Amino acid sequence: MMIYKELDKTGIRLSEIALGTWQYQGGVEPLRVGITLGANFIDTAESYGTEGIVGQAIKGIRDKVFLATKVSPRHFSRLDVIQAAEQSLKRLNTDYIDLYQLHWPNYNVPIGETMAAMEELVETGKIRFIGVSNFSEREIEQAQATLSKNRIVSNQVRYSLVERTIEYGLLQYCEAKQITVLAFSPLANGLQNIRSYDQKDVLGTVASATEKTHAQVALNWCVCRAPVIAIFKADKVEHVRENCGGSGWRLQPGQIETLNQIPFRRRRPIERFARQLGRRTMQRFGRNI
Repeated sequence: MMIYKELDKTGIRLSEIALGTWQYQGGVEPLRVGITLGANFIDTAESYGTEGIVGQAIKGIRDKVFLATKVSPRHFSRLDVIQAAEQSLKRLNTDYIDLYQLHWPNYNVPIGETMAAMEELVETGKIRFIGVSNFSEREIEQAQATLSKNRIVSNQVRYSLVERTIEYGLLQYCEAKQITVLAFSPLANGLQNIRSYDQKDVLGTVASATEKTHAQVALNWCVCRAPVIAIFKADKVEHVRENCGGSGWRLQPGQIETLNQIPFRRRRPIERFARQLGRRTMQRFGRNI
């Protein structure tokens, strides 16, 4: 049975295993199956090109689904945020978006302008909650400081057994602030990528001990952290069924410690700074990615 977690301090209960649609090509059925298995949270973005199929999947069951999408940085000016939300609403064929997220920071548009537009969308009932994605602790603080009536309730970031950069500050910050962490790529874009780090097949050993699949163990490891909800993408019904089985149970503390021994990637501060500098430079020249 699916386990549910509260979104920030909103009282909203979300499935700890969520349905993602980045590079999704599975059609309506896998999403519908996920919903029937208890995954009440679907995540998309205007840049994914999948809002239309999500809209089809939730037709007739909108009240059963918590719907999240994202606005791209090139649309962070006030008018563009409003227009982007309107376009997403049309593609999703819904009257409101549950969680509207800033997809990446945009260093050329004042964050106060962007967040004022987000609050305007809340006030008009177009969106319910405000979230961010790929934001650092400092960037969240700066964005939150410009909000007058609302909280940033979530931050969507990369997190998996072999990509654990957020454990060095951001995860603890979000937990302390009660900001929900939405982990994308919790299976590292494919189990083969986890295996490339896991030369001793630690994941396989724990999977055998728990009588779960490799994917289920990897997902459960993610959601064992209190503030984390894991967003997976699966194009096939059988993979959706398998991945939803990553919830409803818990790894034992000793098993978590064993999995923590798998070598992993951590972006160093200098690398994060270089990535941010590169993004700033591209945005300055009109590439608002």
